[in-house]
Amino acid sequence: MDQITWQHFEQTDIRVGTIIAADAFPEARRPAYKLQVDLGPLGVRKTSAQITKHYTPEELVGRQVLCVTNLGKKQIGNFMSEILVTGFADENGDIILAQPAGKVPNGSKLI
Repeated sequence: MDQITWQHFEQTDIRVGTIIAADAFPEARRPAYKLQVDLGPLGVRKTSAQITKHYTPEELVGRQVLCVTNLGKKQIGNFMSEILVTGFADENGDIILAQPAGKVPNGSKLI
């Protein structure tokens, strides 16, 4: 495994946010949802997430997730993703969201 410096790690801005909207994304090449995430003082940001195997849009709303906020925007089909919602692949390669163990204020930084 390649090592990074502490300084490089500190440059990664990982924040908690609450999903406030989750919609189907039929234009995506792989099954995905369009999410809107409330990041508190950073505002509401949009992203696309390939998390359709373990979650429905209805159960995503209100869920807190960990997001990388400083990767820059990425065009995904006709949609502009502004953040990266993080997760872990299960034994089948399907994503399980990374979440805080308890409720924390939106926009809180991972330290």
